[in-house]
Amino acid sequence: MRVLIAGAGAAGLFTALLLARAGHEVTVLDRDAVEPAPDVETAAAAAFRPTAPQIVQPHALLPRCRELLRERLPDVYAALLDAGAVEAPLPTQMPPTLTDRSARPGDERLTMVLTRRSTFDWVLQRAAACQPRLALHGRTRVTGLVATPGRPPRVRGVTTDRGALTADLVVDATGRRTALDRWLGGVGAASAITERAECGLAYYSRHYRLRRTTGLPGPRTTRTVAALDEFVVGIWAGDNATMVLVVAPLVEDTRFRALTDPDVLTAVLRTMPTYAAWLDVLEPISDIYPMGGLHNTLRRLVVDGRPVVTGIATVGDSVCTTNPTFGRGLALALQGAADLADRLSGPIGPTVLPQALDAAVTANVAPYYRDQATNDAARLAVMRHTLFGAPAPRPLADPGQVGFAQLRQAALFDPTVFRAFWAVMGMTALRPDKVYTDPAVVAHTRAVLARHEPPPLPQPTTHQLETALGCTVRPRSLREVPDRAHNGPASLRGTVGRA
Repeated sequence: MRVLIAGAGAAGLFTALLLARAGHEVTVLDRDAVEPAPDVETAAAAAFRPTAPQIVQPHALLPRCRELLRERLPDVYAALLDAGAVEAPLPTQMPPTLTDRSARPGDERLTMVLTRRSTFDWVLQRAAACQPRLALHGRTRVTGLVATPGRPPRVRGVTTDRGALTADLVVDATGRRTALDRWLGGVGAASAITERAECGLAYYSRHYRLRRTTGLPGPRTTRTVAALDEFVVGIWAGDNATMVLVVAPLVEDTRFRALTDPDVLTAVLRTMPTYAAWLDVLEPISDIYPMGGLHNTLRRLVVDGRPVVTGIATVGDSVCTTNPTFGRGLALALQGAADLADRLSGPIGPTVLPQALDAAVTANVAPYYRDQATNDAARLAVMRHTLFGAPAPRPLADPGQVGFAQLRQAALFDPTVFRAFWAVMGMTALRPDKVYTDPAVVAHTRAVLARHEPPPLPQPTTHQLETALGCTVRPRSLREVPDRAHNGPASLRGTVGRA
């Protein structure tokens, strides 16, 4: 089969490698250059692109992503480790409050890999550049589809700024800013259905490198996210002694716009002892990368059981985008690519492929989209209640179910809940809702929360925060947040974990 893939990011290249190795003739098109940089640091220096701002944001290969790489492309996984990526087994993610640290069957599945996204893409680019049956064409912008009219239309190729190309299958891997909806309209196809739910956070990220490798304030494999009262803060370890620090406030909280100033970002991070200690052993190696306006999205090309078009498939962010704080994007992208390769491995016709792929999205992607949308809504409700006096989120009423926040709090103390939490975070659970309703998980979670108050989070007072931000005028929409010896009921306080 002749396959055209639009987009040479991680989703596109992973798909291309799988299909080329399965015997298909694959051509990948991208508007940017596709030649791999000479080394990982050159790749990192050139990683930022306005069309793909997420590339320079924090990343990690979650356990499900690691499994897919090891199963489908073991040579690429080995090359990633050779390039400096670091495996982080489950014990390295255990909080100090978890006293039972003994190993259990299945722990190996919960290993993740710490790396910059630019390094992961670089490894994929190198593998694709020497892969037989795979042709890479950079500086070529896809402008539309070529299709045979019908109900639905049958895609036969793409138009580009260099002319038209034909194929048996077109794959859209152009990412969260895909023009697919416009392309579909251009060939007379019905509209796809896209679900949306806000992420609600803006991200201010900066890359650093360790000045030394001993005497660190935490594990070299640290990946910690703290949901504080007024913002989210996190640290992600990467490859080759690098780390990324992030401050993520609500998009509508205008106080934080000064975070584009390196001195301001540093001042805010230094209001928290944990991050101040890390800054003492780090040196910045990048500018500050802001990103905002993000949504969780899920696009379906099958509506009421009928495909809106045939001859085209979608992978990666063209199918689903999720809050980058959870790092699920790469795992969902690789899962979608594997699902496509599996469907093409048998005698499947063009009219049946859309339903088969939609069934895979229903099984493997949609559960995590909905989990993310639910978690984001709950977290945003807590922050908006704290900052703006919006209604407090309602507690769960179902006694046979726990929520993500409860699971995360109980995971600090209970080894069973800790592994259940990481099955959701690492995406090794087929469906998050099955974890939240598992009787053993529910019982352990409720027992732990009855015995343990969530530990207080070291965080700045509003005055300390606004001093660091250089605020001179307080927005009228914000109310004063009390000092944090105790700030509201436990259900409304943030939790910290290696998540």
